[in-house]
Amino acid sequence: MSMTRNSLLLGAACTALLTAMSPAAMAQDTPTTDASPAETTVVVTGTRIKRPNLKSNSPITTVDATEIKAQGATTIETVLNNMPQVTADASQGVSNGSDGTAQVNLRNLGSNRNLVMIDGQRALPGEASDLNFIPSAMVERVDVVTGGASAVYGSDAISGVVNFILKKNLTGIHLDAQYGFSDHTNDNDSLRDLQSSYGFETAPKHVTDGSTYTINLSGGKTFADGRGNISGFIGYRKAEPVTQDSRDYSACALSGTTSFACSGSSNSAYGKFTSSDPSSPSYLTPLADNPDGSKTFVPYDSSTMAYNTNPLNYIQRSDKRLSAGVFGHYKFNEAVEVYGTFIAMKDRSLSQVAPSAIWQGTDFTINCDNPLMSDAQKTSLCGSTTSTADTTAQIGYRFASLPRIGDIRHEDYRGTIGMRGQINDNISYDINYLQSVVFYHNDYYNDINQSKVVNALQVVDVNGVATCKSVVDGTDPDCVPVDIFSTAGPSAEALAYLSDVSSTRNTLRERNLSGSLNIDFGAYGLKSPWASDGVASVFGAESRVDTLNYVVNQVALDNGGTNSDGRVSTNEIYTEFNVPVIQDKPWVKDLTLDFGLRGSAYKASSSTSDSPLKHTTTWKIDGQYAPNSDIRFRASYNKAVRAPSISELFTAQALGNVTANDPCGSEMTATLAQCELTGVTAAQYGSIILDCPSQQCTQQYGGNPNLNPETAKTYTFGFVYTPARVRALNLSVDYYNIHVDDYISTVDPTLILNQCLTTGNSFYCNLIHRNSKTGILYGTDGYVISTNVNTGYLQTSGVDVSANYALDIESLFNKNLGRVNFTFMGTRLLEQVTEPLPGLGTYDCKGLFGPTCGNPNPEWRHTLRATWAMPWADANLSVNWRYFGAVKLSSNTDNAYLAGTTSTLNSEIKAYNYIDLSGSYKFAGRYSVRASINNLFDKDPPVLASNVLTGTANGNTYASAYDTLGRTIMVGITADF
Repeated sequence: MSMTRNSLLLGAACTALLTAMSPAAMAQDTPTTDASPAETTVVVTGTRIKRPNLKSNSPITTVDATEIKAQGATTIETVLNNMPQVTADASQGVSNGSDGTAQVNLRNLGSNRNLVMIDGQRALPGEASDLNFIPSAMVERVDVVTGGASAVYGSDAISGVVNFILKKNLTGIHLDAQYGFSDHTNDNDSLRDLQSSYGFETAPKHVTDGSTYTINLSGGKTFADGRGNISGFIGYRKAEPVTQDSRDYSACALSGTTSFACSGSSNSAYGKFTSSDPSSPSYLTPLADNPDGSKTFVPYDSSTMAYNTNPLNYIQRSDKRLSAGVFGHYKFNEAVEVYGTFIAMKDRSLSQVAPSAIWQGTDFTINCDNPLMSDAQKTSLCGSTTSTADTTAQIGYRFASLPRIGDIRHEDYRGTIGMRGQINDNISYDINYLQSVVFYHNDYYNDINQSKVVNALQVVDVNGVATCKSVVDGTDPDCVPVDIFSTAGPSAEALAYLSDVSSTRNTLRERNLSGSLNIDFGAYGLKSPWASDGVASVFGAESRVDTLNYVVNQVALDNGGTNSDGRVSTNEIYTEFNVPVIQDKPWVKDLTLDFGLRGSAYKASSSTSDSPLKHTTTWKIDGQYAPNSDIRFRASYNKAVRAPSISELFTAQALGNVTANDPCGSEMTATLAQCELTGVTAAQYGSIILDCPSQQCTQQYGGNPNLNPETAKTYTFGFVYTPARVRALNLSVDYYNIHVDDYISTVDPTLILNQCLTTGNSFYCNLIHRNSKTGILYGTDGYVISTNVNTGYLQTSGVDVSANYALDIESLFNKNLGRVNFTFMGTRLLEQVTEPLPGLGTYDCKGLFGPTCGNPNPEWRHTLRATWAMPWADANLSVNWRYFGAVKLSSNTDNAYLAGTTSTLNSEIKAYNYIDLSGSYKFAGRYSVRASINNLFDKDPPVLASNVLTGTANGNTYASAYDTLGRTIMVGITADF
């Protein structure tokens, strides 16, 4: 309330001041015009200057509502991921480790380096820029701006801006409903034979699943003779889950370098017991429960005892989403218009993965007189059937009854209130207060509490009844003994005792008070002698506060989670100038320069740290030159800045899984001398180093309050060609180059291992912390340190090509057959370079995928849509061609940063071509139906071994980059009233 009151007071003061400064007050003879500037001024993404017919000098790619409907998209990230400028990021196709959000990643520089906006204002707190919040049915268009835009919009806009322009000023009622599903044939005979050879159940030959339902109601009313409007919407979306056992490519966890094998986790239902007690007869010898059900140990056999973690995992998470919003404005007069927006979303998504386990990586203590062990097992672990001493072992025992389920809930709220006005023909202002809040809840069910395992393994005989020692001494009266010494598994009571709900709660808030003043100085004589338009400018200021509060319950604390909090306060001032230099002269239709400057001061603090005030400055210069009306050249140069986010600063350090292979594990691809650099002893090498289960090693991650801002220099140049002789053609070609210094990141654990092995550099080797007994890089005592640091640089460059052309078929066939519209977007990637640490070399991921490089980086991507508008009905038919270029495995290269285990099996992912069909028909003036088929030929995604997958990988493929469900079909209907 106080912030809103201050906004209104500030607005009133600015109005009075601007009225005093107006030409009527300063120069009574200034001519006026009857035209309303508000009717002619347009807001252009890429600049905050408002003036008629202004064109952005930054390359902008636009996707409108027609394209969104043609794709049958129910989530906006699907549309964005199909754009060649975007690298697939977090999406609904990722389950294990998902936080339930969807992200956009421009130029593969990270989703944290592009700014997501709604109508030119920040969408949500930067930590939670969830595309699920964007109501796809209300999107009028999406503007994607390439290159640094920090001078215009502030921090985060290093790789560009994604600006969602929403529909407003609605009249009447609009109802839209849509249903979609996947239709897939499983016909990969080689994989089916492989799975059968392991005794695994194969996927059904044909599946129809993955249903999605959406319904949206929107409407609005204009009142007061057009001076006011109120519009609103409410929408509901539901998506059914799809498990990995329903597809050939994902039914078993795949491994291999020359041929596929069905592998799995050594945390298995047979158990894996590796004694870490040097006095034990089976010291460092992996044992397992006898498959015949008897209480005896047999040697652990990874080929027959590994647990297939895939079948229960989701390749499409279930999701239920309710969203609503209202938009309104009322113009009292030309000088005062009040406006406001409010959008809310409630989303619940379930992520399902394989059942929990007693995890390897911790030395568990077992008392040798444990009555749940047979004499044979006591002898194997303790060397005696009568000893009362304790022994220790690494245990991997899968409780294969209930899958783990992450119940992920988001509640997002965003409201704005503002006042704007036109003081006169040449001066306007806009004052706005924005507040957004994200409540993130994650309850993780059916997880095994490792702290309770400690008590449940300490068991004694009390009057013939197996009883926890903690019950006897009263430290844990609820303890139930766990019998993991046969394949029969523990009792239901023991499982209920061990299973706990791990809960996390995260609240992120952003408050932003901003004001801007637009002035066209041409009315005051400030203009070039060779131009008809004067200098236009904007002056503005912003005050922003971001806060984070992350709280975990006791179970999460026991499992290594920690609480954290943080606050970042930012104050900024900025200006832009649009300077027409020459207009309407021979050989110079238009020559215009733009300048922008922004100064920022921010301060970060938390309950445990307080950083000093830091200052940054960003600027831009760009221009356009049009020799005539047919062609326009444009270029821009930006110095951009990204301040570290709250999570990067203050997330508490903890341990988590990371996809990696240990070169000193059982495969031993490294020499003894190399492995010794990573902490392996001569006694351990070649015999006792345990592999990371399912290629999931442990990484220590977390924040760093001493981080400095990233700085970037970006430049673009290109042209727009709209020839008068071919009025239906619009072609643009733009080169971009983005260089980010001191980028904030973790050092990839695979890179750390490889660099330590190949260079012996102490910086890398000191980041490797092996389990002192087993050498494993897994669990609480074995991990790779990979916390946030300011590292080296990122560099990417490429060329974007976009074109639109309308072909009048009548001119070809002398018959009224309508028109075909062609839309093309393509990107040629020229480089994707990373310097992990200053001065220590670089690697280029152009055309590569895999460990270190992550998601595929094809050299060429494009989409080409042809839409036939039929002349005899309000109908159209459209075909879309999506091309995703070939990529090669990064670990097969000879670059020292990328080198790793070579693979001939997955050495290359060939180019992918997808064909989509769609059509629509409007009838009775107010109704329309539409249908689409994406991935018409039901093409499987590439099948990849888990050891080459990183990034948004799931189910033996890159879940966000390729179509994982096969052919998808959608039908929809709309009605206007």
